Amino acid sequence: MRKVIAAINMSLDGFCDHNSVVADDEIHAHYTSLLSEADTILYGRITYQLMEYWRPFLTKPSGNRSMDEFAHAMDRISKIVFSRTLNNVDWSSARLAHRNMLDEVMALKQQSGKDILVGSPSLIVALTNCDLIDEYQICIHPVIVGGGLPLFMNLNQRIVLKHLKTKTFNGGALLIYYKPESREQN
Repeated sequence: MRKVIAAINMSLDGFCDHNSVVADDEIHAHYTSLLSEADTILYGRITYQLMEYWRPFLTKPSGNRSMDEFAHAMDRISKIVFSRTLNNVDWSSARLAHRNMLDEVMALKQQSGKDILVGSPSLIVALTNCDLIDEYQICIHPVIVGGGLPLFMNLNQRIVLKHLKTKTFNGGALLIYYKPESREQN
């Protein structure tokens, strides 16, 4: 069965705001590699629309190799978007989810293929509540933002994680890999 990996950046104080963290060349290279190891990424509407930022780099490269390579990796990976407000998506590698989140993810897990990434805070929480996250890859950036969208909001249970490994980036960010060890009802 395919593995579902929650992969996200956050500030030291636990907030997910793409505008508050700095992705340097090393972090872009890491995420380019991660995207190439998967074949599907799940997004909610807001994160999907944020990621559309990378589309212009396909036809008008930035000149920064790591950013341009990330843009191409982002373009190649299949994107499934969960939204109640979007009627269509026009990125050729994206589609709106055909089923509810649980049914869509269960069907994806049964298919052959590479890992499935989850890149939206709301989907990470929803899939955590459904016990469908196999691994968490949380990149903690050395910045305190003081507010914003907390990553693990509205969990319905306590989850104990097992540390798998840690990767340290030269810029000070830490990527911590965890897997669920046990679940306890509150």
